[in-house]
Amino acid sequence: MFLRSLLLSCVALGVLGSSPGDNLLVLTVATEETDGFRRFQRSAQCFNYKVKVLGHGEEWHGDGQKVRLLKTALEQHADNEDLVILFTESYDTVLASSPAELLKKFKQTKKAAAYPERRLEPKYPSVREGKRFLGSTAFIGYAPYLHKLLADWDGADDVSDQLFYTKIFLDPVKREKINITLDHRCRIFQNLQGSEGDVVLKFENGRVRGRNMVYDTLPVLIHGNGPSKLLMNYLGNYIPRVWTFETGCVICDEGLRSLDGLKTDDSFPLVVVGVFIEQPTPFLSEFFKRLNNLQYPKKRIQLYIANHEPHHQKHVETFLQVHSSEYINVKYVGPEEAPNFAEARNAGMDICRQNPECEYYFSIDVQVVLKNASVLRTLIEQNKSIIAPMVSRIQDLWSNFWGALSPDGFYARSEDYIDIVQRQRVGIWNVPYITNVYLVKGSVLRKALSLYDLFHSGSLDPDMAFCDNLRRKGVFMFVTNRQLFGHILTLENYKTAHLHNDLWQIFQNIQDWKEKYIHPNHTFALKGKLIESPCPDVYWFPLFTETACDELVEEMENYGQWSGGNNQDARLQGGYENVPTIDIHMNQISYEKEWQKFLLDFVAPITEKMFPGYYTQAQFDLAFVVRYKPDEQPSLVPHHDASTFTINVALNSVGKDYEGGGCKFLRYNCSITAPRKGWALMHPGRLTHYHEGLPTTKGTRYIAVSFVDP
Repeated sequence: MFLRSLLLSCVALGVLGSSPGDNLLVLTVATEETDGFRRFQRSAQCFNYKVKVLGHGEEWHGDGQKVRLLKTALEQHADNEDLVILFTESYDTVLASSPAELLKKFKQTKKAAAYPERRLEPKYPSVREGKRFLGSTAFIGYAPYLHKLLADWDGADDVSDQLFYTKIFLDPVKREKINITLDHRCRIFQNLQGSEGDVVLKFENGRVRGRNMVYDTLPVLIHGNGPSKLLMNYLGNYIPRVWTFETGCVICDEGLRSLDGLKTDDSFPLVVVGVFIEQPTPFLSEFFKRLNNLQYPKKRIQLYIANHEPHHQKHVETFLQVHSSEYINVKYVGPEEAPNFAEARNAGMDICRQNPECEYYFSIDVQVVLKNASVLRTLIEQNKSIIAPMVSRIQDLWSNFWGALSPDGFYARSEDYIDIVQRQRVGIWNVPYITNVYLVKGSVLRKALSLYDLFHSGSLDPDMAFCDNLRRKGVFMFVTNRQLFGHILTLENYKTAHLHNDLWQIFQNIQDWKEKYIHPNHTFALKGKLIESPCPDVYWFPLFTETACDELVEEMENYGQWSGGNNQDARLQGGYENVPTIDIHMNQISYEKEWQKFLLDFVAPITEKMFPGYYTQAQFDLAFVVRYKPDEQPSLVPHHDASTFTINVALNSVGKDYEGGGCKFLRYNCSITAPRKGWALMHPGRLTHYHEGLPTTKGTRYIAVSFVDP
């Protein structure tokens, strides 16, 4: 038979009082306040248990210390025959139901279980059903009987409490005298060690309980030690909580820290923000814009930026040149001096650890897109030792947390992982692994996590090593999905061969690409609004942002090989231009696939709306950027386009960058002489819309042209 660490119940005859709360006292030993202890306290408060904590502030010496403290505490209750006392561990235990249910089951209890030394196993009484062995995690009984149980204790603080209780139980005379029985069927006590597969969550009537499937019981107290601590943390996400599918999980008492009453910026907590760049990452300029726009006083933020990627040196320096003076302090470690990834993260965390005024350390990797500007305040107000805002890849289950671990310490999918990522279950979740973005209390860094090197553990990667060290220290990691915070970029296939590499991210990170490059009013055009018709069957609508226009022009000028249309460049596309222009084709900069997706996603829906009954896959033979200069090629003679329809996007501003220019449709004697930067002209390409490019008289004009469905 496998030995199982289960729970002892001391049962004595007596009469329960009329008011359960008045007749019950919970005693526990906690020399320090850990996350596990605070979880136990919240569960006790949730059900209105009276709890007395023994040994608070004492130095810990061993399990025998618990017996000594309990024996002393019982002296004052030795003659109170009506008082029921529950003694329990608190670091890895939660109460799952009310004192009334506990006392009712206590009065009815006849069986339980425990874990002895193996040599004592044959001495245990046999049972017909249920757990056979005793454990010292928790027990309950009338005060006089518990006093008798501990009367003979004279052991040292470092000896085994469990062996002491086991020997008493195995002595037939003492067992009979004290009237000890065991909770064999886990009606009151459930220990998870060795029984992880026995317990499931039961959702019913707005409450969550742990259910023992083997005995069909609902334990009142659940304990998870050793390897079962991870399961205990998982169950603790739900027990005790109020649950509805409309509002998600809400813990009874979060112990929130409000920042609303702070009247001046100087009264806000000081935060060290660690920013980590470990590989080429798209949209880095946008990351720094979001960092600068956090809704938190900059004079209460100290920045630490560790950049391992030379390609991003210019992005960091541009940000610091403009904004570094706004922060209380800035430390930048560039690629030439940056230590390895683990050391860089250790150093950032230590900046907060060494500063007594630092109340929080906020770590963020640049691939995290935090759209919620109040994220820092929100995390601080949750008042957790370590908490991460839940972010995931768009339309993917890849996130910054794990719901469970495999036996070898790597990823395992928890039963609720998908629901949490998709926000079908909403709350704050105790998880075994977080990464990419999280907030740590400075007080925790200076106490429980005072060890400098938190990002090494065997051969584990730095993020896994960090979480492994936290679990070993008993520091809980939380993730919250109560709000939408943002997402994680996909970094695969990000190349740095171009001037503006973000332009190529339309496949990997289309949402971020869209926000950077597509005009904010384009969504109105998709609904048929903001579409103008300056000439018959010519439609004018917002398409590109100014950034898109500027970067596309700069990309072409950086490539630099401008040429006419009836040459090798055009034939590479399989087509030709009726009238040659000074241009660079999209295929020359390896942008034809990206350009087609852009046309398909952002132009085709408008085409189909404005030309009912026509559907397009946005195929093209020719797509290029044209440059007009007075001394190079100022205009274009009348011509038809080799297309079903043409898209012509103005890439710079008339009056500011150039003078003259525009387009005239000869059949209708209709001209557009003031094209708007980022707006697209869409018109039929053949038969009706014979047109010419009007002369550019000053400066340089750029347009992006696509002959679609040739």
